[in-house]
Amino acid sequence: MSTDFILPDIGEGIVECEIVEWQVQEGDSVQEDQVVVEVMTDKAVVEIPAKFDGTVTKLYYAKGDIAEVGKPLFAIDSEAGGAPAQAESKPQPSAPADSSAKEVAAAPKPEAKRQNSSQGQASTDNANFILPDIGEGIVECEIVEWRVSEGDTVEEDQVVVEVMTDKAVVEIPAKSDGTVSKLFYAKGDIAKVGEPLFALETAGSVGNDTDSGSAENASDSAPASVESTARAAGGEFEAPQAAADGKALASPAVRRRAREAGIDLVNVQGSGKKGRILKEDLDKASKQASGLSESSSTAAQSHTPASAQVSGGKRTEPVRGVRAAMARQMAESVRTIPHFTYAEEFDLTDLRIMHAKLKAQYAEQGVRLTLMPFFIKAMSLALSEFPIMNAQINDDATEITYFDDHNIGMAVATKVGLMVPNIKQVQNKSLLEVAEEVNRLTASARDGKVAQADMKGGTITISNIGVVGGTVTTPIINKPEAAIVALGKVQTLPRFAADGSVVGRDMMVASWSGDHRIIDGATIANFNKRWQQFLEDPMQMLTVMR
Repeated sequence: MSTDFILPDIGEGIVECEIVEWQVQEGDSVQEDQVVVEVMTDKAVVEIPAKFDGTVTKLYYAKGDIAEVGKPLFAIDSEAGGAPAQAESKPQPSAPADSSAKEVAAAPKPEAKRQNSSQGQASTDNANFILPDIGEGIVECEIVEWRVSEGDTVEEDQVVVEVMTDKAVVEIPAKSDGTVSKLFYAKGDIAKVGEPLFALETAGSVGNDTDSGSAENASDSAPASVESTARAAGGEFEAPQAAADGKALASPAVRRRAREAGIDLVNVQGSGKKGRILKEDLDKASKQASGLSESSSTAAQSHTPASAQVSGGKRTEPVRGVRAAMARQMAESVRTIPHFTYAEEFDLTDLRIMHAKLKAQYAEQGVRLTLMPFFIKAMSLALSEFPIMNAQINDDATEITYFDDHNIGMAVATKVGLMVPNIKQVQNKSLLEVAEEVNRLTASARDGKVAQADMKGGTITISNIGVVGGTVTTPIINKPEAAIVALGKVQTLPRFAADGSVVGRDMMVASWSGDHRIIDGATIANFNKRWQQFLEDPMQMLTVMR
């Protein structure tokens, strides 16, 4: 029997809850819709019911434990024939995409008892109730890369696919050993939370005529499910076609690539299973076509002016994932927040001298120490004296919320777009602890795999344009924060000393943007001056550091 892996909640919704009260015990019989457990999220207390009749065989948590979304909550051994047909984790071509996604997301995926027609024996599997998405998380993602193909054998926790949400690239592992029997999406497709992502045939499955029929139904309904998903996501859909009636067998991604390259798939020889055309086949066909074109046009080229060039081409691609999220976030910030900018020049000569000494010292201990931890820690010290800079105002401008924790974000350019992970509770961390967090978050961000907990809860942001050579900019506030600063590159510039002589000093410009609804020019100037004092005279940091 093929068990469909249901895409878990990988967004920024609720990811855990507390077990408030079990309404049943192991061994108890339950009926459909009977409340099994009460859980408490950070929003409310939620009752989780049974989805079919059966016997509770396992409670995975005790009262007071923290349960995670996507992991088993309890197990029910269904009574023969007791599990409803819709409990099977297969795409339903007749259901609209939206309603199908909601039904599957809200329901556990039990495995009913099956009758082996050839042997006349019953095989019973325990169905793990998977905690559904009870938050407000991301509801779709893009397939970045399949790590396996249909027919491959996988082990528990082996990465099967990489998907990209509007926050990060996430690796989806297999939950058990088995064989991948179906991939419901192609690379580049949009998958929806709550709908099947891939099918995994486990080693203990019973093979019979009924299962074969189920597999056929799942295979037949997969294109319809993918079509519903693609249309719901507003994307262009083209289902994989069978190699019949002159149509080639290829995935949507291959078909899209062939259209862009102007290649007729009917004329391409597929090297995949059952003649399926792969992207490598397109590359080969493209090179062959290019060779023929070059040989046939040699004579024509001799009569073509050397200066003739093809021009006027263009390329259009969808904005997805992190870049799409950034576009929405920045547009909303500019639309709703009255920005104003303030800039000041910093003399970092003394800081760089101290940094050079400490950098060499801690490099021997395996700690990479950059200038960024100094900026972050000094900012935290200044925030303690100017709490309004660490505050946020609501959209109606009727309330201001002040935060005790200094969760300072760092804007990092990554391969999937701009990310702003933040270091939590900087006010309680030492300089070296901040440095360790900077290194960890930077590495994760550049891989596009930042944990959602690191992306949420920021109170103020530092952007470093200096790493690409910039000096002054007007940064856009990372809403709902009230301020952001951009650090320019450090340059050795001539400056007058106290005795009138000209000396070289290491100078940097800090460019601020503030929310003018709660921060005025004098406040940001005074705050910046205090921050500047800590950085220009690092010894001052020692007098106030805890």
